[in-house]
Amino acid sequence: MMAAQFPLDLVEELERTLPSYHLCVPSPVIYELEKIKKRSKGKNRTAASIALKIAKSPPFKTKEMDLMKGESVDDALLRISRVLCTNDRQLRTRAREKEITVVYLRQRRYLAVDGHLKI
Repeated sequence: MMAAQFPLDLVEELERTLPSYHLCVPSPVIYELEKIKKRSKGKNRTAASIALKIAKSPPFKTKEMDLMKGESVDDALLRISRVLCTNDRQLRTRAREKEITVVYLRQRRYLAVDGHLKI
């Protein structure tokens, strides 16, 4: 949802930061954004709506996946990711503990990489 909240061209920044990676959005993230859009009002609803439009358009691809029994969306992301783009501080910490490279927004203007990218 950061694309709607901060003055940044998220797609351009991701392509610059991750030039040799395919950008995909797992289906549980899409479902989570749809829930936020339905249940929220105001800025959060608008941000979720914009995030959905971006996530469903090129260069992003939706990766269909099922959650395992009792698994949260965050747990699923940690299970399947080699590189994870998130601003969620707790998820970033958990990803780094599992040696997953994390891309996150820094100073509300650009993306930073925590870890090593394999190009």
